[in-house]
Amino acid sequence: MLAFRKAVEAHDIAAAEATLAEDVVFTSPVAFKPYAGKPLTAAILRAVSEVFTDFRYVQEMASADGREHALVFTAKVGDREINGCDFLHLNEAGEIDSLMVMVRPLSAAQALAAEMGARFEQIGREAAAG
Repeated sequence: MLAFRKAVEAHDIAAAEATLAEDVVFTSPVAFKPYAGKPLTAAILRAVSEVFTDFRYVQEMASADGREHALVFTAKVGDREINGCDFLHLNEAGEIDSLMVMVRPLSAAQALAAEMGARFEQIGREAAAG
């Protein structure tokens, strides 16, 4: 099982952050442009861990070379059920250098956007400090 998945399922955000490459690029399901760098991606992961409840991975798929992973999840955002997938790419060192998240349905994505938007200033401050 992927170290990132183990860390997330254990609610160990520090361990999840440790799997990120310094130059990781995070592509959000609710933002137009990707976010670059470990401090910002780590701050986003910390905020998401507060927004999602009842989070669990339900399926993991990997490429033959083990560098591409898809982690299917379910969670709640407020009272909305959300389904999604984390798409990860590992660099030569085995660190995550790309993390793209996709979610559905639209009503849950909108709830996620609102919750994350309310935390965006905090995310920016944490990333600048980190």
